[in-house]
Amino acid sequence: MLSLVICSTPVHGHVTPLLAVARTLVAAGHDVRFLTGGRYREAVGATGARWFPLPADADYDDRDMDAAFPGRVGLRGVAGPRWDLQHIFLEPAPSQLRALDELLAAEPADAVLSESMFLGAMLMLARPAHQRPLVINLGIVPLGLRSRDTAPFALGIPPLAGPLGRVRNRFLTWTTDRFVFAELQRNAERMVRDLVGVELSVPVMDYPSAADAVVQFSVPEFEYSRSDLTTPVHFVGPVSLADASSVEVPEWWNDLHDGRPVVHVTQGTVANGDLSELVLPAFEALADRDVLVIATTGGRDVPSLALPDNARIAPYLPYDRLFPHLSALVTNGGYGGVQYALAHGVPIVAAGDSEDKSEVSARVAWSGAGLRLRPRDGRVAPAQVGRAVDALLRDPSYRSNAERIGAAIRRSPGPAGITAVLDALLAAGARR
Repeated sequence: MLSLVICSTPVHGHVTPLLAVARTLVAAGHDVRFLTGGRYREAVGATGARWFPLPADADYDDRDMDAAFPGRVGLRGVAGPRWDLQHIFLEPAPSQLRALDELLAAEPADAVLSESMFLGAMLMLARPAHQRPLVINLGIVPLGLRSRDTAPFALGIPPLAGPLGRVRNRFLTWTTDRFVFAELQRNAERMVRDLVGVELSVPVMDYPSAADAVVQFSVPEFEYSRSDLTTPVHFVGPVSLADASSVEVPEWWNDLHDGRPVVHVTQGTVANGDLSELVLPAFEALADRDVLVIATTGGRDVPSLALPDNARIAPYLPYDRLFPHLSALVTNGGYGGVQYALAHGVPIVAAGDSEDKSEVSARVAWSGAGLRLRPRDGRVAPAQVGRAVDALLRDPSYRSNAERIGAAIRRSPGPAGITAVLDALLAAGARR
């Protein structure tokens, strides 16, 4: 039995995949402590892990991020992510580290497992290896490790092969470091210097490269190749595939069997405050098509809408029963949802332009499993959605590529693969 600590920022999209990790590790007989926000106490307890609270100044209610952080309201383009990185993710890092240190002082751990935006892990990794436990980065977003073969993470720019591509990547890295993340880097360096007493040895946006290993919840077929990695990366596949859903089906569920292609539209579980960003344009675009369009609100109340005859909507749907019926998915680019679709061989229209979603959308197009739309002011035009769905339904290559990636996903171990990574790292440490 190993003693493990899982760390997550108190954000639904970060915590949820790690709940599956905790559940798997507990089932394997490991002792798991889970450090995150108070909103997730019951959810953590349901996995069999022990919940521990983040300090009050590192906790917030992620159901309304604009209310919790009013300074981010109205920021567009790079200004939004830059503000979030500084105030939502970097500033709580000292309190995160303090809470983590208290946990480890009370009860040592064999390893700390942390998602990338828990920047308290960056501070811990600045310490010498002999002064900390193993730290494993959990890749719940697309792989962001820097490489000469890829553009900087968050730009949503796919690879360009050959020497020209490497020149482009160096230029983009230089410009983002100098003009986009320069202040963030200075603040992170100051924080590490003040709290740890050393110089930060890596760019703050690339700090997982200092981890003992990265466990990436994807497969190589859905990730850019990097020829120069020095950090071990272990692809284990998505965190959840076959869990049976307890969500009740809506009264219109039998409409799935009427012979029409089924298109599912989703803005994920968080970005559902304004359905005009993607759901409503999709309804409008597909209203005259011979398809059934099904949308979810991510748990929010279903608004009063005059739906087209071929449209249906519900707060939640049982994905394990829905996805085998799908001919296409239209999504804002959530990492887990996209890979769930790929596991079922469903081609994708991805319209993400924020956070990690632009990177997910870029990989959808790069892999050949779907098409990428580029929103303007956070919205997509109905005509864009209509053309993209028509293309997916007409061209079988998109489904063929989705099925190819899906086969790799179904062969992967999922979170259970973490145990083998831990065993190898601990055995290597013992040999040293």
